[in-house]
Amino acid sequence: MAENGESTFTVIVAAMANLGIAVAKAVAGVVSGSSAMLSEAAHSLADTVTEFMLLTALKRSEKPADEDHPLGYANERYVWAMLAAVATFVGGAVFSLYDGIHTLVEGEELGDPTISYIVLGIAFLLEGFSLRTAVKQVKAEATRMKAPFARYLRLTPDTTVKAVVMEDSAALAGLMLAAGGLLGVQLTGSSTWDGIASILIGLLLVYVAWVLGRSNAELLIGRPLPRPMRQAVREELLAVDHVVGVLDLTTLIQGPDEVMVAAKVDFRDMSTAAEVERACETAESRLRTRFPAIRRVYLDPTPGRTQPDGARGPEPERG
Repeated sequence: MAENGESTFTVIVAAMANLGIAVAKAVAGVVSGSSAMLSEAAHSLADTVTEFMLLTALKRSEKPADEDHPLGYANERYVWAMLAAVATFVGGAVFSLYDGIHTLVEGEELGDPTISYIVLGIAFLLEGFSLRTAVKQVKAEATRMKAPFARYLRLTPDTTVKAVVMEDSAALAGLMLAAGGLLGVQLTGSSTWDGIASILIGLLLVYVAWVLGRSNAELLIGRPLPRPMRQAVREELLAVDHVVGVLDLTTLIQGPDEVMVAAKVDFRDMSTAAEVERACETAESRLRTRFPAIRRVYLDPTPGRTQPDGARGPEPERG
């Protein structure tokens, strides 16, 4: 999982690129009269606002635990990331859809598209550099976790970097749509192509906002470690002396680098209190060594099915 320093650098690169691009697109849109270019300006402005929200999320999630928040502030990252997804929808998608529909209904008079093509080319290079930075970080994280790139990107709890990858990918696709709209107008003389391009950009932003919003909602509600990692946690617990069974295992992702593990553990009947205490310490040490993101481990000694005093059977895993 990523360190905040890497994520912060990735988000800053994206924010600076999008801020400059937004201004250039807006100027080009006004000069050329292209609704697709204005939609792209709104797209870049929404991305800039989003990235400043993500920077806020990274900063606030670093606050240490205190008496009022004993589990820390890591989850606050997902609150701000959720607001960033809303900003993408409201600031980019709604404007793009409205402007595209307005163009189809009312038409528009386009000026010289040359400046628009120049801006689109420069924006493509800047967005490509920003995307390259984000993808490089995700690839490094996926390699450390021994997971395929696509799967890691889908499941990563570092939604700030995931947002940058998705927004920059959408930005590159939006640039090509805007260029296609301008070319269509040049070839046919009809502004319909520009309006269609604007609507497609809006729909693209709706999709990005939906995926990011759903990812953050899942993490806010509470998402467990992936199944292979849960199985690995169970194996580590069972490898500890005096542990004979894991009756119930719960894992909870609290942040990109914060995971909580709670388990009901069946210890040998003849184990002393001191041996159970040492076994709990050993289990926590093993888990943290194998998975550095595990910050909190809570083990509850619980009689298993073979115990004479409880006749309890194994309980289902809850994540």
